[in-house]
Amino acid sequence: MARRAAGGSGVKGARRPEVRLPALEPHEGGELEPDGDYDGLDFREADFTGQDGSGARFMDCALTGCALDETRLRHARVLDSTLTAVRGVGTDLAEATLRDVELTDARLGGPQLHGAVLERVLVRGGKIDYLNLRTARLADVVFEGCVLVEPDFGGARLERVEFVDCALKDADFHAATLTDVDLRGAASLEISRGLDRLSGAVISTAQLLDLAPVLAAQWGIRVEG
Repeated sequence: MARRAAGGSGVKGARRPEVRLPALEPHEGGELEPDGDYDGLDFREADFTGQDGSGARFMDCALTGCALDETRLRHARVLDSTLTAVRGVGTDLAEATLRDVELTDARLGGPQLHGAVLERVLVRGGKIDYLNLRTARLADVVFEGCVLVEPDFGGARLERVEFVDCALKDADFHAATLTDVDLRGAASLEISRGLDRLSGAVISTAQLLDLAPVLAAQWGIRVEG
């Protein structure tokens, strides 16, 4: 099930996930396996550093406090699951599918989600540095109360995406396609590239003023006085 967030000014709100996990079985340990099938499991404080779970499916799972340094999860499918306080550098989720997922208080550096599909995903709290979402597809995604440092949305497609009380630092929207993207709730908004791609987004008057120097520089306007 999903709940639609409030929209405004003709912008369609994102549908938030409502993950209701069944009674979970504790994960018995052991390394991740490529193309593994994990259903209804509770992964708690597991260390998946350097492991290969490419193509694996996680259904109705909870991952809490897990280490994901250099974990390979390319083409993985994470469905109806929660990830809480996961941490890691260089986690590889390229071309993965995340659907009806809640990611809470993550601490990630350089996660690779290029070419991934995110549908009904809530990213709440935490800090993610150098998030790579190039050519990804995002639909009904909410970033709430988190810090995104130099996120790369280059060539991505964003539809019904909201930024609520979160900080975007040097975001790159180069060649991205935006539809019903609501940036008004962002606590701070810094865009390094792709200002010309914001035609499908809505921003506040204050944010427009903050972005004015970048817009002027891009359009070759000299401001004096």
